[in-house]
Amino acid sequence: MNNLAYYLHNLDPFIFRITESFGPRWYGMAYVLAFLCGYALLTWLSRQGYADLPQAQVSDFITWAALFGVMVGGRLGYVLFYKPEMLRDPLSILRVWEGGMSSHGGMIGLVLFTLYYSRKHHIGWTNLGDNLCVTAPIGLFFGRCANFINGELYGRPTNVPWAMQFPKELLEPGNTAQADHAISLAEQINPAINSTDLIVEATRNNPQMEEVLRAVLPPRHPSQLYEAFLEGVVLFLILWFVRTRMRQPNGVITGLFLSVYAILRIVVETFREPDSPMIGMFTRGQFFSFFLVALGFGFIVAAKLRPTYPIKLQRR
Repeated sequence: MNNLAYYLHNLDPFIFRITESFGPRWYGMAYVLAFLCGYALLTWLSRQGYADLPQAQVSDFITWAALFGVMVGGRLGYVLFYKPEMLRDPLSILRVWEGGMSSHGGMIGLVLFTLYYSRKHHIGWTNLGDNLCVTAPIGLFFGRCANFINGELYGRPTNVPWAMQFPKELLEPGNTAQADHAISLAEQINPAINSTDLIVEATRNNPQMEEVLRAVLPPRHPSQLYEAFLEGVVLFLILWFVRTRMRQPNGVITGLFLSVYAILRIVVETFREPDSPMIGMFTRGQFFSFFLVALGFGFIVAAKLRPTYPIKLQRR
């Protein structure tokens, strides 16, 4: 199949621009939407008796969970697991609007935060975690959609009919030869376009630059969309069904979330271009996910051995 048949990614990461480099981004909007959906779902679960968390405390809990669990945990996880070189420039850690969050780090952050919150407010930790886990795939869905809009975390080369070309791969340090080739072709069109950043920007409104990149870039799996569907939609439907249609003790849903998410992540990572050095034969995402599978099964076993139930599922 000719490369001209593939979609060339040219979405703008800004919702709108106030200046050339400043304005609200879709990445930030993803977190806002995740927060609003999480609040709505957790409020419903509390009202229906699935969550021991009082309805009046939902906004307080979800706000601090988003801040300390997701934002702090996710960002620190990204730095420690994927980009430790950022520690040499501590201010770069604060620039979360540029992207760079770790789902594994966010999960660790949420586990620690829910443990703290449950003890402080005398609420069952596993029940609190279960209901938070039901809402978590919604955030993962919006996050992966934002990754796609940003054109980052793309997949491995492929020739499937739905493959796409991602200009941001020219920005990767290991793609120097490819980037130099693209720059040499771009300068023939416009000498002012003499860097990969300018090429990526020009692609959004310059058909000639599109043709340059179509000739340079390999088609790749849109792995961000695979993850949005599997880690977001599929995982949410599984957890929602178990929460609302099955009588399971507190802790089972947390275990299911950790283990099913990890298994889906291990699978989808086979289609995703590694964004950090491999650990043996596995990507870092796969390697860390093996531990989540074990942790998830641990939660399930513990829940079955000493079962407690949310208010709605307690025997009358």
